[in-house]
Amino acid sequence: MVAGGHADGTVGKALEVLDLVASHGRPLRFSDLLVRSDFPKATLYRLLQTLTHQGMLDHDPETGNYAAGLRLVRLAHAAWAHSSLAPIARPFLDDLAARTGETIHLAQLDQGQVLYVDKRNAAQPVEMFAQAGKVGPAYCTGVGKAMLAWLAPEALETALARQSFHRHTAQTLDNRETLLAELAAIRARGHAWDREEHEPGIICCAVPILSGSGRVLGGLSVTSTTTRTTLEALGALTPMIGEIAAKIAAEAESWRFPDEAAVRDGAGPR
Repeated sequence: MVAGGHADGTVGKALEVLDLVASHGRPLRFSDLLVRSDFPKATLYRLLQTLTHQGMLDHDPETGNYAAGLRLVRLAHAAWAHSSLAPIARPFLDDLAARTGETIHLAQLDQGQVLYVDKRNAAQPVEMFAQAGKVGPAYCTGVGKAMLAWLAPEALETALARQSFHRHTAQTLDNRETLLAELAAIRARGHAWDREEHEPGIICCAVPILSGSGRVLGGLSVTSTTTRTTLEALGALTPMIGEIAAKIAAEAESWRFPDEAAVRDGAGPR
């Protein structure tokens, strides 16, 4: 069910429907959407009609299914190119993947959750939850905890309020107090672990990507399995991961806040 309230009026309602369709992973019929939303039947139908007319959703009259429309795909691609770290981080992820042979994840925080914006598979790929475009929990993933640990107090409080604290494995930190203690430890040592907290057998070492002023831009992790390596071995990679994170941060700041002389000379943002 979509959370009630709809405080942002019609636009907010329409975005809730888009979220519902996009997050399900496959096209949905009207009856499926009606069960999963808290909108009255007439309201949901009207919203779907509007979104379809605007190209944000596509409706197949033969199957009755609704799916993401091409206009939404185009906007999503523009957002990925303009707002995510992925385009500028690409060569740095390639470098880290080549040097480690392990899975690399690049993520950003979205409404207190982890949005995976890019990924490099290991030399011997492993099936796991995290994929580019997926949203995962922040409280029980290495890259999520790495980002949470460096949030300003007010932003951290907002993010913590959005954590579900569902126990995914026996290792999951499933309450606020244990997570806060873990975040303090992460800040002290400079990196975060995933000790099979989200998926059995999956471990990682992660660091934040920070601006020059200390603002959290994203997170970077090297992920592997307990059958292939150990936390200690991943921890030995921390200097390398931190080096790549710093390079991504520097490139991000240069891209978003170009040198004034370059702007005057007509170069503009990259």
